[in-house]
Amino acid sequence: MSPAARRLLLARRRCLSTGAASSAPTSSQLPRGKRWDAVVIGGGHNGLVAAAYLARAGRSVAVLERRGVLGGAAVSESDLVPGFRFSRCSYLLSLLRPAILRDLELERHGLKLLPRSPSSFTPCLDGRYLLLGPDAELNHSEISKFSNKDANAYPRYEEQLEKFCKLMDFVIDSAPPELRQDFHTSMVDRMKDRVDKSAFWGNLLRHVMQQGQKNMVEFFDLLLSPASKILNCWFESEVLKATLATDAVIGTMAGVNTPGSGYVLLHHVMGETGGRRGVWAYVQGGMGSVSSAISKAALEAGVQIVTNAEVSQVMVNETTGKVEGVALADGTEVHSPVVLSNATPYKTFVDLVPVNVLPEYFLSAIKTADYSSATTKINVAVDRLPQFHCCKDMNPEGGPEHMGTIHIGSESMEEIDLAYREAAGGISSKRPVIEMTIPSVLDKTISPPGQHVINLFVQYTPYKLSEGSWQESNVRVC
Repeated sequence: MSPAARRLLLARRRCLSTGAASSAPTSSQLPRGKRWDAVVIGGGHNGLVAAAYLARAGRSVAVLERRGVLGGAAVSESDLVPGFRFSRCSYLLSLLRPAILRDLELERHGLKLLPRSPSSFTPCLDGRYLLLGPDAELNHSEISKFSNKDANAYPRYEEQLEKFCKLMDFVIDSAPPELRQDFHTSMVDRMKDRVDKSAFWGNLLRHVMQQGQKNMVEFFDLLLSPASKILNCWFESEVLKATLATDAVIGTMAGVNTPGSGYVLLHHVMGETGGRRGVWAYVQGGMGSVSSAISKAALEAGVQIVTNAEVSQVMVNETTGKVEGVALADGTEVHSPVVLSNATPYKTFVDLVPVNVLPEYFLSAIKTADYSSATTKINVAVDRLPQFHCCKDMNPEGGPEHMGTIHIGSESMEEIDLAYREAAGGISSKRPVIEMTIPSVLDKTISPPGQHVINLFVQYTPYKLSEGSWQESNVRVC
């Protein structure tokens, strides 16, 4: 996009967020002396989902959100650039489980998904490009431009991933077996716990046996291997392998040769939209609409949602070691025998749980967990769509190249690996891997007519630099 063709207005940090339930009561309006069945720390979408299910099961639930709006990473920012609305952090939807969409009736509560077809566009420096999506004929035609062998192999690759996804569906949708040893529980509860665990492992074994030995060997190979190994076994075209490999590294401080990145590849095709596996969708109104719909379902079920309520500590009985609720920053105590946290493990167990409550080995594992990130999200407002030199016919309203995720810097796995290794050495990638999305091509509610919202998900930008700091203006310019 030439300088004359764009007006870059980077989203400023001051902002008004539109997540959900911004008119929720504050802590001063909580019922005094009430003992809740469950309290949820944080009003992100995960916390809201948990609260909604508990309330639907007849439990009394309070959600306590530190900010003035709900949503966490799933919020829409307005008042950044007049007339534009940005999805601040998350920007696509696919991994929200179909059962949640159905159970909470999120469509009835205002959630509208906008599937993308085609869903992927990779422009090449040599003037070629690759489009991919849910259309099998399009995929075959596009991949054939680079390799007939790969075009024929691609449906088999998708078929194998679908088999693995079905196995993962069971694992994800099942309640995980508890590993705790709680000697305060009764004999009946311990026996029930053993029965539940036996049922889980028995059902898992049944699903594993349905896969067969060959598929299970390949399944574990995928989970443990670098994405490069998996993709090299299937394909020969570098641009196809690199495009698919972005799903294995997106949002991670990892490269295509990192062991285990094969699982990340699988993870990003496990979701679905409208019953179509691996399809990612925009959300009308931005990602804040997801949180808004979930919060409406939670409120309808009877959840008490409280904003501007910062939790300062989880209250634990010193004698019994059992949770008794939470204390807010303003001194308010909210009592409950069950506390769920939508905060990070570090924030929850290190900052909020009192000292000497948790075993040292557990705290050590939490404190040493690797939170490394090498991703920068940039939200941009533009007065016209970007034009790609490899696409000769430019539609001012948006063409196939604008519909889905635009992969820049992803022409070979070697390029992606080099970008990662530079970041691992503490410097920003000289040619970063960029995933560009333009949701306003399909969602006309988030920008003025003829203008557009662009999301840039940029890798790799290490959080800690080998020299200098991101606070230094000369470093940011470089």
